[in-house]
Amino acid sequence: MTLPLSSDLKFGFITAMHNPAMTRVTVDLAERFEYDSLWVGDHIEFPVPILDPLLQIAQAAGMSSKLTFGTGVYLLPMRHIVHVAKQLTSLDQLTEGRLIFGTGVGGEFINEWAATGVSLGERGARMSEGIPVLKKLLTGKTTSNDGKFYPFENLTMKPASTTPSGPPIWTGGRSAPALARAGKMADGWFSYVVTPDMYAEALIQIEQSADAENRTLETFGSGHLLFMRVDDTFEKALDHATKHLSTRYAMDFRDAAIKYSALGSPADVAEKVNEYIKAGCRHFVLDLTGPTGDRSDQIERFAKEVKPLLNM
Repeated sequence: MTLPLSSDLKFGFITAMHNPAMTRVTVDLAERFEYDSLWVGDHIEFPVPILDPLLQIAQAAGMSSKLTFGTGVYLLPMRHIVHVAKQLTSLDQLTEGRLIFGTGVGGEFINEWAATGVSLGERGARMSEGIPVLKKLLTGKTTSNDGKFYPFENLTMKPASTTPSGPPIWTGGRSAPALARAGKMADGWFSYVVTPDMYAEALIQIEQSADAENRTLETFGSGHLLFMRVDDTFEKALDHATKHLSTRYAMDFRDAAIKYSALGSPADVAEKVNEYIKAGCRHFVLDLTGPTGDRSDQIERFAKEVKPLLNM
């Protein structure tokens, strides 16, 4: 089997919507410049302020009838699968089926895992048990689970998701087990800090895993969170990206920014994006690096100056 990737390219950006006014501005920007999606991140504790992702999406969903909304990525192993199923069926109703549930195991901020009582060593196992159960619950079918982490009997989630099979579940991660999990049970893969070559190789591993499970897939989502900044020169873009990302992740991010970002002139950024397109990415989620006040300008510049240069 060859992974059935979309023939269309989609573009969104990851953001934070801290109040209704900011949410309205963000939704208007995305629609005005014809983006396809808005995404939000997830952490319990983080170096910078962060709101609950599902609540942010619920607020934004009431302000747009066009945009798809996604989590990039939701730390599923921190939560009980039944609680998440109720939230997702509700959110799929509120978004009228315009929801992508991106999920991952995280792990870079140890304190939040300790606070939620989840062992770092159990994250992958919780994901592997949780996703198949979550998919059943989202359809509204009566479901039982006798697994280690989420045992329950005869639960029917009402209402079910608007989407008959539930919103697509895209898993993240770069490790061999994470890629195998994506091929075995996910509806798509949402990558982060990988190069185009790593992206292409990962899709091969995912395909091999799907083949081993004898899965029949009508479509498979291929997304990527891409650090991006359009600027006069690569050096200026890199300086802005380094300052922004080093603050966010509480570490020196300069070398990582060089390796994993699309930075510089519109042509420079387009060249990098085209490499990911060639590797198989079909849904780009831009992480707009630099001062918060530059966000609107970056959203507009990518739409007007970079997109026309892409191999679409």
